[in-house]
Amino acid sequence: MTQRPDAPGPLHRRGPRPLMLHLMLAMQRKPAASTAWLDVWRNWSGGSPDWTAATAQAEDFSRQGVVPDAALIAGIAAYRRHPWRREMQDPPAIWQEGSARLLDYGVPGGTAPPIVFVPSLVNRAYVLDLLPDHSMLRFLAAAGLRPLLLDWGFPVDEECDFTLTDYIAGRIERAIATLGTQVTLAGYCMGGLMAVAAAQRRPDLVRRLVLLATPWDFWAADAAQARTLPQVLPFLEPAFAVGGGMPVDALQMLFSLLEPGGVGAKYRDFGAQDQKTTRARMFVAMEDWLNDGVPLAAPVAREVLGGWYGRNTPAAGTWRVAAAPVRPQALSIPSFVAIPGRDRIVPPESALALARLLPGAVVHRPRGGHVGMVAGSGAKAALWQPLLNWIRQA
Repeated sequence: MTQRPDAPGPLHRRGPRPLMLHLMLAMQRKPAASTAWLDVWRNWSGGSPDWTAATAQAEDFSRQGVVPDAALIAGIAAYRRHPWRREMQDPPAIWQEGSARLLDYGVPGGTAPPIVFVPSLVNRAYVLDLLPDHSMLRFLAAAGLRPLLLDWGFPVDEECDFTLTDYIAGRIERAIATLGTQVTLAGYCMGGLMAVAAAQRRPDLVRRLVLLATPWDFWAADAAQARTLPQVLPFLEPAFAVGGGMPVDALQMLFSLLEPGGVGAKYRDFGAQDQKTTRARMFVAMEDWLNDGVPLAAPVAREVLGGWYGRNTPAAGTWRVAAAPVRPQALSIPSFVAIPGRDRIVPPESALALARLLPGAVVHRPRGGHVGMVAGSGAKAALWQPLLNWIRQA
């Protein structure tokens, strides 16, 4: 059989994840229809589910005769068959323990001051080294610094039972201790909270602190919503028992539901683009990273959902690492706090609460969102260069 010349290419990717959620969003008569399914989901997943209301909502929505969103489906298909692949080689690892590695982006044999980046535990670390011609770490290395990236890897064996104390008082401290000198410790997202705790515990190892889109007051924007998140923990316990952690698709669903309308908008836009442009390549690289998640160790998932969100332990002063309370106000080192204005993951109010506690913190308000600030097309001007300038002056 002869293949027609306009036949679509093979589908290379599993994402966007979770795929079923994205396809549900595609089955809508109008953009607002996705919120109806979100209301159904909330009724079904609440602490005291209103099964009658949820069922009635779902049946009523189905009777409305929804039709597929062709533009969204086309955008998802275009993403899944795009030919681009990330084929970058990691730099040398100068330290490794379990799945964690400390990758050295500096010039071999150089004496540049080290800056150690601590990423989130739920996403792959390479967002800071996304493309050969668009990498925050390689930019800083070219400017004369010695960037190092703490790549957490995937939790296996005993790591599935790790707590935040195991990561902070264990892995972070031992990694930076190998460098033999004080470092600038830079944390991204939840990695920022971990960096704060590590800096407080080891002032002998940390000279400066950089916090990128780091939450602190988890009730600052929507306390009621934050307090509902622990209600999903009983539904996750079977997954914890089987796999030892919070599955990637469960994490992706929580992120997607923060802004369900945004999922459809970005894929509709991508489907209409010229797929051979740099812009399209950047989109695919970013989405590949977003869909390449990491399971979260069960004790950490319980601590984050039940403690950080459910009880707001950081802002309440009750979050403890190795039995000691984490108190940013006790730090006396220079700090740089980047708070993007369009962050849907970490509301600016949450990050500002942390900046106010750090004595003399320099607050930088870059344009962009949670990921765009560090890896978007405008990230160099928005964050990379201002951060470099601060490090040189601090």
